[in-house]
Amino acid sequence: MSWQTYVDDHLMCEIEGHHLTAAAIVGQDGSVWAQSASFPQFKSEEITNIINDFNEPGTLAPIGLFLGSTKYMVIQGESGAVIRGKKGSGGITVKKTNQAMIFGIYDEPMTPGQCNMVVERLGDYLIDQGL
Repeated sequence: MSWQTYVDDHLMCEIEGHHLTAAAIVGQDGSVWAQSASFPQFKSEEITNIINDFNEPGTLAPIGLFLGSTKYMVIQGESGAVIRGKKGSGGITVKKTNQAMIFGIYDEPMTPGQCNMVVERLGDYLIDQGL
């Protein structure tokens, strides 16, 4: 299965009538493996800061998580495994796997929990596959 299929069929799928706004699978080196058409153009330092927070949890909390120049307030996640951010009525979930990061961006009416479930379920599957 191609990486784009994971984004299209597993991340951008319908959950209780709602969809993520944007999604991507990005290698830990910052290379894009696959993304939805709506995924923001990001800067390499934004990915570096996210990786640093996975390695040293708490580094993003004081400054916020930036992706595509959009700032998200960092809220509770799972130390070293999941980073969650909030901006207005939407937010972001980032799940770290062995080689990549799974990004999901949502807006109402999708809920944070729905976004977390979609992103983390795929992340857990890829971890189980050694990816």
